[in-house]
Amino acid sequence: MLGLVKGSTIQSKNIGRDISQGFKTIVGGELKAYNEMMNDARALATKRMVQEAEGLGADAVVNIRYASSAIMQGAAEVIAYGTAVKFV
Repeated sequence: MLGLVKGSTIQSKNIGRDISQGFKTIVGGELKAYNEMMNDARALATKRMVQEAEGLGADAVVNIRYASSAIMQGAAEVIAYGTAVKFV
């Protein structure tokens, strides 16, 4: 075990998307623009976590977890973290 590795990103909403998604909350349905934004944020946070693990010489990252939180109105942070390991 090499230790904890993490990656994070902060994403903000596009004002045009925000307006269109606001209408969607009235009629219901999936908020595709926000879903896409969060998927992109998770992918970037994961990439940064993997880069940190590679820097330690890890072969893998296990027990990966994700967390998200609102940083300010219109912006969210996504964190990916796990344990970097090296196989023997």
